Amino acid sequence: SLQVKWKGKDLFDLVCRTLGLRETWFFGLQYTIKDTVAWLKMDKKVLDHDVPTEEPVTFHFLAKFYPENAEEELVQEITQHLFFLQVKKQILDEKIYCPPEASVLLASYAVQAKYGDYDPNVHKRGFLAQEELLPKRVINLYQMTPEMWEERITAWYAEHRGRARDEAEMEYLKIAQDLEMYGVNYFAIRNKKGTELLLGVDALGLHIYDPDNRLTPKISFPWNEIRNISYSDKEFTIKPLDKKIDVFKFNSSKLRVNKLILQLCIGNHDLFMRRRKADSLEVQQMKAQAREEKARKQMERQRLAREKQMREEAERTRDELERRLMQLKEEATMANEALMRSEETADLLAEKAQITEEEAKLLAQKAAEAEQEMQRIKATAIRTEEEKRLMEQKVLEAEMLALKMAEESERRAKEADQLKQDLQEARESERRAKQKLLEITSKSSYTQSMNSSTTALPTDLPSFNLISESLSFDFKDTDMKRLSMEIEKEKVEYMEKSKHLQEQLNELKTEIEALKLKERETALDILHNENASRGNSKHNTIKKVS
Repeated sequence: SLQVKWKGKDLFDLVCRTLGLRETWFFGLQYTIKDTVAWLKMDKKVLDHDVPTEEPVTFHFLAKFYPENAEEELVQEITQHLFFLQVKKQILDEKIYCPPEASVLLASYAVQAKYGDYDPNVHKRGFLAQEELLPKRVINLYQMTPEMWEERITAWYAEHRGRARDEAEMEYLKIAQDLEMYGVNYFAIRNKKGTELLLGVDALGLHIYDPDNRLTPKISFPWNEIRNISYSDKEFTIKPLDKKIDVFKFNSSKLRVNKLILQLCIGNHDLFMRRRKADSLEVQQMKAQAREEKARKQMERQRLAREKQMREEAERTRDELERRLMQLKEEATMANEALMRSEETADLLAEKAQITEEEAKLLAQKAAEAEQEMQRIKATAIRTEEEKRLMEQKVLEAEMLALKMAEESERRAKEADQLKQDLQEARESERRAKQKLLEITSKSSYTQSMNSSTTALPTDLPSFNLISESLSFDFKDTDMKRLSMEIEKEKVEYMEKSKHLQEQLNELKTEIEALKLKERETALDILHNENASRGNSKHNTIKKVS
């Protein structure tokens, strides 16, 4: 419960300790009073703030200041996660303008962060049906069904395999930080002539916009090019480092808003200067711990990946052994059938051989009888020529019959020999079939033992002076010039890295362009397209108008 004497810092520290958050300088406790956003002051009692009188009083723990480069500045995983949640909500609520193709890519990283690696067996069509992944403006702009959007998000999601949750969230932030409205706080102001304008305060500096165009500033004042900012009563004065550039003055009608602008200017400038100095001991320790934790998680992921690979290999081996076992069983069944057929053939051949042998004996007996008859006829005395001729004819017929009988007997004997030889071959075939069946049986038992052995799977800085509602701070020329050169170098390096990403986004933009409903384009859509056609990006636009 909130103690009466608690200051803003006490409540803020309690929230940070509960979250395990150490990068506290980015965050604050926000509340709303009379439609104006305000932040809890650390050195002031909570109950002394001009908070709403109705209970309960709601404070929102939010990022108050944004990093220039999320990957380099956000050390703790919890810090990255909180920024991811806040930026994602701002994009879905359309507080940050995001073009359609970038919205799809960001959605794919959000899905990777929530669901892990894509698995077609688990993440089937319709698994994103209940998810809020795209701004409503993007959905309404195209003649595309939810299934079509899901298909395009899933196609990119599948490419993110192997990224852990924190890695996917960081990729999300790296893309989001290049959006024109990312990290910008907008305020309605008037210049000396009374023209209505918008002031944008962010990590890079101060930007002046037309009220109808929050994407492209008319003029920008990067922190490293500002000599002095002063605030008196309701009027702000920005003095550029280059004395040739005119001083810019503006005012806001609400005192609360002026105080908030002041807070954001001081805080963003402090962080801007801090980034360009050596890390404090606390930050060095955090970065060392983060590196150790990242290395530990990497090793753990590698161990789990190895175990998964070993498990999959063991399962593949098991499946292969089971397939081989089934194959051997089929071969054994076929060998048994072949053996039975061989045995049946052998029996038939044996029976036929016996019959043939008996027929050969019978023919031999008949041939012997014919020979006896011929001898008997020869011995018979034939007196007359007629009888002799007849007898000679009968003898000739008997000889021919005996010769035929002998030939038939010889043929039958050969047939019997052939049958004996076939019988011998049949028995040899039977013997080989039995031998093969014996070999298959022994292989089957070996496969079963191998299968049982593989089923057990492995587990294994400038000064500030505030007096009577006035503020003034100055920058050294030499420091600012050096910082300018460093920033330009960083921008060039960053633009090189973003080329590949831009190619991906252009590819999707071309793919869905034919389905766009031009009449539904918002003013920001049109402005963004004009900037894109001119080749303008967030960084080079600021450079041009600085």
